[in-house]
Amino acid sequence: MNIFDGHSDILTDVTIRRLNGEKNVFKRKHIERLKNGGINGTILVVWVDPPYDENPTKRMLEVLGAACEEIEDMKDCAKVALNFDDMKKIREEGLLPIFLGMEGLSGLKGNVSLINMLYRIGIRHAMLTWNEENEFATGVVSPNKDRGVTELGIKALKKMEDLGIIIDASHGNEKTFWDIYENTTKPFIASHSNVYNLCKVPRNLKDEQIKAIAERGGIIGMNSWPDFIDEKNPTIENLANHIDYIAQLVGIDYIGFGFDFCDFLNGDTTSSFQSGQSTAAIGLEDATKVPDLINILQKRGYKKEDIEKIAYKNFERVIKEILK
Repeated sequence: MNIFDGHSDILTDVTIRRLNGEKNVFKRKHIERLKNGGINGTILVVWVDPPYDENPTKRMLEVLGAACEEIEDMKDCAKVALNFDDMKKIREEGLLPIFLGMEGLSGLKGNVSLINMLYRIGIRHAMLTWNEENEFATGVVSPNKDRGVTELGIKALKKMEDLGIIIDASHGNEKTFWDIYENTTKPFIASHSNVYNLCKVPRNLKDEQIKAIAERGGIIGMNSWPDFIDEKNPTIENLANHIDYIAQLVGIDYIGFGFDFCDFLNGDTTSSFQSGQSTAAIGLEDATKVPDLINILQKRGYKKEDIEKIAYKNFERVIKEILK
């Protein structure tokens, strides 16, 4: 089974290791795990990780620089894709297609024109904010519930739609979500968010948000982070319950995977937002366990064509529609 993972923080690990003098990080530390899990397409994001969010521009440039160096090192196992046709060609070469994304635009310091720069270096996916409140939008940790997308953020959304960048609502607060909905026309996604009614945390989506993404033809990527699955029992089976819920609410066509695996990140990187010991669902600790989730869906009676939609076809539909 082919798998598309709509959200990965591998570039954070690449950056940490390259700044410590390592090279060939993706090939040495990640590609085999992805292959073993059946992942044959992914979005690698530029994330301004705490505590580096105190100087987001510096960290953004560090991650972009490390990514550009690593792309050269990984060319015999993976390549950057810019659109659907690129993805197909890279797979035909026997390589892993990766799309580059931005997990928040805090590093741009409100400069909308820099989105053009990001596009030219290969960025094809972006969130306006991570958890923070910035010049463009408002993240889930902001106490200001009435603040959503700013005027600058609206300009950024328009530019991203015009260029052909996938817009991602994950990490935005509820007001930001609805502002994205009201100020865009194309499909948008929540790359790594689950169902609020099954796990009541701000990072998850309420029913009306799920319906809005479906109405627009977007995708919700199922997230393996335990805090977003179940407060007491964050298992792989309970993550499958989130898939069941969305399928019953709006149908199969709007579900994907955005696993947000963090098994390769040390505690210093995840400690600012980690509530327990685990960084993933029990039974879905890293990419190699993804086939186990597919097996659960099969046992629950999902048809082969429906599992294929969830696993990769829904994400590929949006990629084909949005990326020019």
